Amino acid sequence: MKPSVGVGALILDQDKNILLVKRKRSPEAGCWSLPGGKVDYMETIENAVVREIKEELNIDITVKELLCVTNHIIKSEDIHYVAPTFLAEITRGTVHNMEPQALESVQWFSIKDIPKNITITTDNALKHLLI
Repeated sequence: MKPSVGVGALILDQDKNILLVKRKRSPEAGCWSLPGGKVDYMETIENAVVREIKEELNIDITVKELLCVTNHIIKSEDIHYVAPTFLAEITRGTVHNMEPQALESVQWFSIKDIPKNITITTDNALKHLLI
């Protein structure tokens, strides 16, 4: 097996709340995560995160900057992703869960009220967030 590339977006609203999705599937099923997904062959990581957010949440985003890269390795789940995470903002649309088979819930959280059960990539991104 080779590592995969998965992208995510840390999306902030005007009040600095963070948009999280609760995963139904591996990796880290049952945990809150930043929205995102896999990079397709011949796709840039920036285009991938914009596409994935549109597919998952039916919103358009603008990528502001690369926030961090996470080595998302979970031996017990046989998972190995290299995961760039971008700081982004919504430019159009209203958040809607377009993938209820994969996402249990979508919710905004205050930075002070982030759930305890968050994914490795979400935890790493929050450590790099300066607000």
